[in-house]
Amino acid sequence: QVKVVESGGGLVQAGGSLRLSCVVSGSTYSINTIGWYRQAPGKQRELVADISSGDSTNYADSVKGRFTVSRDNAKNTVYLQMNSLKPEDTAVYYCNFQGVYRSLKHTYWGQGTQVTVSS
Repeated sequence: QVKVVESGGGLVQAGGSLRLSCVVSGSTYSINTIGWYRQAPGKQRELVADISSGDSTNYADSVKGRFTVSRDNAKNTVYLQMNSLKPEDTAVYYCNFQGVYRSLKHTYWGQGTQVTVSS
């Protein structure tokens, strides 16, 4: 069973930085994409950034140039480096693992980690 665990959230002032970590265990999927999503109060969950097993990355327009997603396969960990944080980045951040096997996608979510940016 795949397990996804996030860490690294917290309270930071505007302009500051945080690094989130997502550890994925139990995966046997060689083809996968790991993404960071966020959900602010009263809003829908949205994709922030993701990275494929081939190291292709994708970013939401609102975070381009400020956030960087990377992965360390030896540690089964994906990172989200967040710089120049803004109050509108405040949300619960979720890690999503999507594995592909025989053309079927299997999705797993972490429990989320709170990021609060004060003005």
